[in-house]
Amino acid sequence: MPSLIKQYLMITSTYWVFTITDGALRMLVILFFHQLGYNALDIALLFLFYEFFGVVTNLIGGWLGAKIGLNRTMHLGVLLQIIALAMLTVDNSLLGIAYVMFAQALSGIAKDLNKMSAKSSIKFLLPKESQQGRLYHWVAFLTGSKNALKGAGFFIGALLLSLFGFQESMMIMMAMLIIILIIGLIFLTQDIGKSQSKPKFKELFSKSRAINILSAARLFLFASRDVWFVVAIPVYFQSVLNWEHTEVGAFMAIWVIGYGIVQALAPKLTHLNKKEIKSIPSGKTALFWASLLIIFPLIIALQLYFHLFNFQWLTSSGITTNEVIIVAGLILFGIVFAINSSVHSFLILAYARNDGVSLDVGFYYMANAAGRLVGTILSGSVYVWFGLEACLLISSAFLALTAIISMALPHPHSKTS
Repeated sequence: MPSLIKQYLMITSTYWVFTITDGALRMLVILFFHQLGYNALDIALLFLFYEFFGVVTNLIGGWLGAKIGLNRTMHLGVLLQIIALAMLTVDNSLLGIAYVMFAQALSGIAKDLNKMSAKSSIKFLLPKESQQGRLYHWVAFLTGSKNALKGAGFFIGALLLSLFGFQESMMIMMAMLIIILIIGLIFLTQDIGKSQSKPKFKELFSKSRAINILSAARLFLFASRDVWFVVAIPVYFQSVLNWEHTEVGAFMAIWVIGYGIVQALAPKLTHLNKKEIKSIPSGKTALFWASLLIIFPLIIALQLYFHLFNFQWLTSSGITTNEVIIVAGLILFGIVFAINSSVHSFLILAYARNDGVSLDVGFYYMANAAGRLVGTILSGSVYVWFGLEACLLISSAFLALTAIISMALPHPHSKTS
């Protein structure tokens, strides 16, 4: 097997195993602490440091990756996740908000070190301009498979909680990560991502207009998703629709798995030929999918406010019209969002410099993490104070801003990038 493919498979395998534990941990924390009596705002606070330190990690992690290499930052991410899980194996009486926030902070640092390392590495494996179409396919597959497995992690987290309990679930996931860390240390031998020049700390902030615009669009795109998806939807399903733990976990898992599959298929869904450079995504591609995305949370919000639809035939089944509209809206939102996200993931690598790519990718994912942070805070606070409808309206507003910003995105081969 060619060395390049071996390295790609090792990076992808590490990313996959890490992602399963990351998704499972998120669902375990949401369901377990809701079970203990925490409200949506309290649960959102548990993820505050997770998202905040994601912002910091992506900024510094890009610089660190350029300095010491991306394989080392990937291994460091796995090690930090093991420590975070170990912290959560303590007795329930010790699991206060501050303690769990600190453990989640380590997990957030770990997740973004791992993601930045995996995504940046692909640029080095396919660096030539003539391979941009193939780069889109490889990035789409890596991103899509990651999200599919994160969805599986949601279900696994809910299942582990039901079968073993919270602390025991942490130990099982620690064992998974220890195994993949040992394998990675043995087989991930190629030194990837070190900058030829000594990266300076002041270079953390991107000087590229294209990357700055894309990062701004990414911030509002992910804030638009997390403002209703992270906390509001799982809590709404449990408290208003009376879904069981496993039902919430199964739906969230299926949604994210489907989301990941669509991401992996994005090159085919956007009718792009990987052999043709001219057919790669551009700023116009991102603008189209962001504009289309606006309508879905808006329709769901209008349904919850004004009851626009009333499916009489559902009465005998015990399923409400609102339930059908929310689930259907989430599915359609996920399909369009996945394509938009996949286009962004390609554009950042296309815009990034070959020397010091992790600096550009780190800055971009800093904006991604900032959007998640904003969305997470709003998801809990707005839901508690104003309800799911307000979360959905804010989502549509953020998507409108994403579309407006995307209008300024250049083509990857434009000199302005």
